Amino acid sequence: MPDPRGRALRPVQAAVALEVGARRAYLPWMRIFISSLISNFAAERRAVRRAVETLRFEAVMAEDFGAQPSSPQVACLQGLRSSDWVVLVLGEDYGAVQPVSGLSATHEEYREARNTKPIFAFVQEGTSPGPEQAAFIAEVQAWQGGLFRGGFRDADDLQAAVIRALHDYTLTSATGPVDEQEIIARAVALLPQESRNTVEGPFIDIAVAGGPRQQLLRPVQMEAPDLADRLLQEALFGADRFFDRAAGTDSGLDGPDLVIAQQRGPSFRLGEDGSMTVRLLATEPRNRDVFGLPAIIEETVQQRIATALGFAAAQLEQIDRTERITHVAIAVRIAGSDYLGWRTRAEHAASPNSMTMGMGGDQRGPVTAFRRRASLRLDRTSLVEDLVVPLRRQWSSR
Repeated sequence: MPDPRGRALRPVQAAVALEVGARRAYLPWMRIFISSLISNFAAERRAVRRAVETLRFEAVMAEDFGAQPSSPQVACLQGLRSSDWVVLVLGEDYGAVQPVSGLSATHEEYREARNTKPIFAFVQEGTSPGPEQAAFIAEVQAWQGGLFRGGFRDADDLQAAVIRALHDYTLTSATGPVDEQEIIARAVALLPQESRNTVEGPFIDIAVAGGPRQQLLRPVQMEAPDLADRLLQEALFGADRFFDRAAGTDSGLDGPDLVIAQQRGPSFRLGEDGSMTVRLLATEPRNRDVFGLPAIIEETVQQRIATALGFAAAQLEQIDRTERITHVAIAVRIAGSDYLGWRTRAEHAASPNSMTMGMGGDQRGPVTAFRRRASLRLDRTSLVEDLVVPLRRQWSSR
């Protein structure tokens, strides 16, 4: 199978091109701008061009612009603006500083693109960048709105990395339509039914459903001990851990779902479609932070939701690496809390034995949010706020 320029492709490149080509009916033709230094980076730029054209996309490069009435700077920025995606390649050198902006041309291109286009950034490894380039690299790596960042050793390694990144993003973009209301309804349905006869709680339940809906895990994978072991390790020791290491844990299938739970404590449920439900205590154990009457403490609720969303994001990264799930709905409800008041930690510490208590019997509906999947990882603070504020209003409106 030849590439667009007639060259033979290696088997892995041909397979990727065929797979992506079969999905091209779902995507417009993509123009991809290649942003990097030109001097001393010719091999790397050719490697990126080969990667882009292997996937049947169009490479937009300064070398192809030819004579134009505008300056090279304006020509490059116009080429970037007319493109769909940007591949940014950073090496050791910063490049010449432009007279008006005080930035290199590559830095200008990055600033132009970062809030409007997907950027795939690749940083060369084993180099010693100067202060300006080191600051530029740090800016790119710290930017949370970016889509992909990776490293490369040489031109061949860069070509393979670009193919993988563009291929994975193409598969993400080629998924079916997203039905916001359907996904929200599934998230709400994941919340456990609240029992009026239990004395346990209060609990905060956080459910995450993804869309477009599809099977991510086969039944045999749900039964595999490795899956339960990995989830338990993450819940006990991961960055967003919520299990008590001193408590016993049970795991097993409940119908098609995998459930891992601690007695009268936190639990986690995972479905074949990647849907998840996390149940956490809504109050601090034994009121260790504040004393007096029990209460729903706002900061505790914020922390619990952030932990659950971080855990869910990490699990989606594991079971859906190519991001077939593009959107998520989150549903949150606090159960077993009818008689508790809602306060900030400072309010409760200032007056721990006096508060407005609930009258019981209230049926508070779940609070929901709908976002692109990346929000779980990149915009978690705002997402948590958008869930906690409506929860607080449910208490203040009683």
